[in-house]
Order: sequence, then C-alpha cells, then structure tokens
Amino acid sequence: MLSPPCSGEASGRSCLHGSCLHGGASSSSTYDASSTPKSTEKVNMFRYDFTLAISSSLHPNTQFTNHESLPSLHEAFSSFTKSFPQFSQTDQSDLIRAHQYYHLTLSNHVCFDYIGHCLFSYSQSQQQTQYNSSSSQIPSTSSSPPPPQLLHSQEPLFFDISYKSVNLHTQVLYGGQESELELQMRKRIMDYMNISESDYSMVFTANQSSAFKLLADSYPFRNNPSLLTVYDYKNEAVDVMKESSKKKGGRIMSAEFSWPNMRLQSRKLRRRIGNGNQTRKKQRGLFVFPLQSRVTGARYSYMWMSIAQENGWHVLLDACSLGPKDMDTLGLSLFKPDFLICSFFKVFGENPSGFGCLFVKKSSASILKDPTFASSTGIVSLVPASKRPEFSEEYSISMDMETDRKQSKFKTSKSHESEEVSLKKKEHSVSEITELDREESNQSVKSDNSAITCKGLDHADSLGLVLISRRARYLINWLVNALMSLQHPHSQYGHQLVRIYGPKIEFDRGPSLAFNVFDWKGEKIDPLIVQKLADRNNISLSYGILNHILFSDKHEEERETKLEKCTSDQVEGSSSEGISVVTAALGLLTNFEDIYRLWVFVSRFLDADFVEKERWRYMALNQRTVEI
Repeated sequence: MLSPPCSGEASGRSCLHGSCLHGGASSSSTYDASSTPKSTEKVNMFRYDFTLAISSSLHPNTQFTNHESLPSLHEAFSSFTKSFPQFSQTDQSDLIRAHQYYHLTLSNHVCFDYIGHCLFSYSQSQQQTQYNSSSSQIPSTSSSPPPPQLLHSQEPLFFDISYKSVNLHTQVLYGGQESELELQMRKRIMDYMNISESDYSMVFTANQSSAFKLLADSYPFRNNPSLLTVYDYKNEAVDVMKESSKKKGGRIMSAEFSWPNMRLQSRKLRRRIGNGNQTRKKQRGLFVFPLQSRVTGARYSYMWMSIAQENGWHVLLDACSLGPKDMDTLGLSLFKPDFLICSFFKVFGENPSGFGCLFVKKSSASILKDPTFASSTGIVSLVPASKRPEFSEEYSISMDMETDRKQSKFKTSKSHESEEVSLKKKEHSVSEITELDREESNQSVKSDNSAITCKGLDHADSLGLVLISRRARYLINWLVNALMSLQHPHSQYGHQLVRIYGPKIEFDRGPSLAFNVFDWKGEKIDPLIVQKLADRNNISLSYGILNHILFSDKHEEERETKLEKCTSDQVEGSSSEGISVVTAALGLLTNFEDIYRLWVFVSRFLDADFVEKERWRYMALNQRTVEI
C-alpha cells in the first residue's frame, strides 16, 4: 500500500512523553506510535488502539447538538495531545509555517483547496518581490526593515511559462534546447519525486489537464484501444483524456465503487484488466491509476499497476493527489509505470499558479506517435520572471492550475473574527521572522536569477515521509471523528449533520475527505452554499462530484434520490450521474487550529436558521441581495 508499515514508521523514534499506555476501553485512551507490532494479531490491536484513541479524543462528549457546546480550541487541543502525545514530535512543521508561511496567520486564512506540491515559501516570494522593487530605489541603512506584510505582486514570481510549438513524441525522443532554469528545476523535481533521470524523461506542461491531453493525443489508441481509469470522482483532466481517446476509436472503461462506503470493486476491476491467461505481448491499452483519491482519501494498492502490466497494459500513474514525499515509498521502484503525471504550484495559500510535469519512461517512449492533427498545445518552457518575453494575446498565458482553481472559484472574505488561542508555548514575534528572512535572503534570492531555490520542496524534504504522514494521519482522523460527532437536536430519526463518503476513521486513509451537510429534515444542503459560506469565514474548501458508483440491489432505491446530473466544464456535451460533495484536503502546513476551525464552522449548521441568517447578514453588510 501507499503508506509505509507502522513498524517502519516508528523506527528510530522514541516517545517524548515516555512509555505510552494503551487505553483499552478507557475513555482516556492513548495511542503509542512507537510500538512495533510483529504479528497480524498485534497489528490489528495496534490499529484498534489508534481508532480507540481517535474516538476518545473528544471526551467527555461523543455527540454535539449545539455549536455553542463545542469545547474551546485550547480544550480540544489538550484532549487531542493526550490521545496522541507523539503529535508534539511533528512541531517542526509548525515552526516552518510560522517562519516561512506567516501570511496564513496574518490573513487568518485556512486553506483546504490546494492539491499538488508547493515550490516556494511565502517568505521567499516576499523577498523576491522586495528585491525586484528595490532595484529602482536607493537603499537606505538609516531605518530598520519593515515588518512582514502581505504583498500581492502583479508580476510573475520566480518564473513564467511560455508555450512551445512541439508535439510530445518529438519532445521526448529528441528533446530540445534547455535553459539553465529548466535544467535546475527538472533536476530538483526529479530528485524530490525520487525519479531516476536514467529511466525517465520529463516534460513541463501548462497544467495537469494539459499533461493528460498531451499523452492522450500521442498514445496509439487505434492499436491499443482501451482506456481504463480508476477514479471515484469526476476528474476533468481525465475527461479530457477520454474525449481525445474517443476521437481515435478508444474504448472507455472505468472502475466502480460500492455504495455507500465507496470501496473499490476489486473483482470487477480485475476482470476488466484481464484474467492473465492471454499472451502478454498483446497491448490492451492505457491503465490510468491514482494511488489515492484526492476527494475521498481512499487509498489503493500498488499491486494494481503490477497486475495491469502483467496483462499487457501501459500504466499511467497519476501522482497529482499524492502528499509530499509519498513517492519515497518502495512502490515506484518495484512497479515502474510507463507514464507519470504530477503538478506543482508556487506558494501555498497565496499563489496557485505553476505547471504540470509529464514523465515518460525511456523504454516506453517509442510507443508515442505524432498526432494526426495539428500539434497539441500544452508543452511549455520555464522563463525567468525578469526575462519574460512579450507575447501576443493569442499566446498569452493563464498561470492558473486549471483543475484545482475551478474547485475554489469563490473569493475569500477577510472579515471573519475567530478565537485566537496559541497552541505553542512560544510565539514567533514579527522581529524574529524579519531577522530570519534577512539571514536567508542571500540564499533564496539571486541578483542574476541564475539559480533558483525551491524552499517549498526543501521543507518537505527536511520533514520527511514519516513525520508528514504521521501528522496527517492524526489530523485527518480527528477531523473525521469530530464531524461525525455533530447531530441535529430533537431529530426524530437522529439525523447526523454530516455524512462522510469513503473511508472514515482509518489508519491508512489519505489526508482528504468528501462530505455533505444535511439539515434537520435530512435534506442535503447544496455543497456550493457550504463552500461559499466557508469562504466568508476565511476557510477555503473545494467542490467535487463522486461518480462510477455501484448501487447493490439492497441500495437500489437510493439511486433515484442520491444521484444528480452532472456536466463537464472541459468536455462540451459531456454529462454523467454523480453525487456533489464538499471536499477538504489537508497539506504539509495544516495544523490543529485549521481543522478545529472547520469543525466549528460546520457545527453552525446545527442552527436550523444559520443559512438564512447568513443571507440577511450579508445583505445588511452589502446593502444588496446576493444569492448564497
């Protein structure tokens, strides 16, 4: 599986709080991540203790029917750390956030809508902006530097992108002139992703959708007609690939997921891949496989890649939803996919623009063909920001990460007041941050733009897979448990406020979740309304659509009430049935206060009049009627 075994996770680490006792049935259960299970029975007990600790982390209450009855941030964090004392060992992430991404605190903004890998820190981007603006000013030594502030530069930071008129087949086989910036960035990314330059070629693309379309345009679907995908949600980049394959006679197949737990239908997928008895020389087509769902957090075994390869499929690994350092696991070295796609953005919580990357295994490059139509657009060059060329409107660049930004379309309100409680013993003052910035400025900003430092990647490398995955495991499972603890008062049927789709409290779940909010009558509140109200409270959520859902005979009646008609923004005339959901993705910099604030926000829907109150409050503030 994607996650390392728990024994490996804890190797070489000891509990800062001494020996932690397993709580059994006690309400003050404590989870000990330093224990090393060595048998199946002990592994099961180990995971049972984890689940028990999560369940008891909201003690003494297990259900909340009033948003005013929730514990304070300090009380909730205290209970959380009692259940998971080793969470304190992950505070290096908090230090990085305080020094390098202090805009999150200054703006009081919580981001659950970033997918991909962060290239640069906010502090680094501010230094770059200050350097660029200082070039036309006379430097002064008579005054101290200004304190950190939120800067919003209209100029591209670090680099820009320009489109190349070349098809994928030619670019991979023959390459092209590579600038020093591109060379440095390619080497840094391949090192970060743990991908060997001797095995793979890398191509910069405008975004994730461009990478999928480029591959679809060059893949020989006429000879290898099948396209088999494994997604429990509507992925617009994959929709683009499907449309391209259809034009070349491709046959589209999708894995299915059981309602209501959204588990992968393994037997059906196994049959669609093949029975293994046919000759391996026969190329079936392209198997598109994500290691985890970026919407529900469900994780899938690396073995599906091996099974597909054994049955004559070419394999595309979609790594866009993987967390930082997830590629450090052993799976890639054992099951080398033919193609791999990932995406990068500039600054977390500030600048979602960036690029995509398409990796092609060199031994598989020969299968790519020149498109029968005009060269596909999507391959780009990286251009230093200070040397940005002039483009006509026809080739003007949108620096958006298409798919990710479509899911967070609404602007964030900055007016929400929230409880401010420090979770750290020592606050990092403005002067400390300023001093740290001055010390690092010479390393991260070069006057000749000849070198570029990716501090965002450096931070992930410094934390490592074990710390990042452990921290995410604690936070996402606490959030799941907290959301499920909310229940409408005086409800005849005991309606829960929140329904979570996919894995719930699970040791191996991914750091994202899909959920919906329901009113006291059991009717779903439009996810777009939830998203917009969250924006007004400085919380950025995303919107997704679950699809390829298989309803058994037992749940057939729910098909009519649950499924909705959904259309694609990327493919004209494309529609399907699915379930719209709110989605939240936890990242490298997510802390406990972030997930607590989301819990508090969602709990306000326990007030039956919350949506209507927000509508009137917004009208009073803006003196106009606005649809929620």
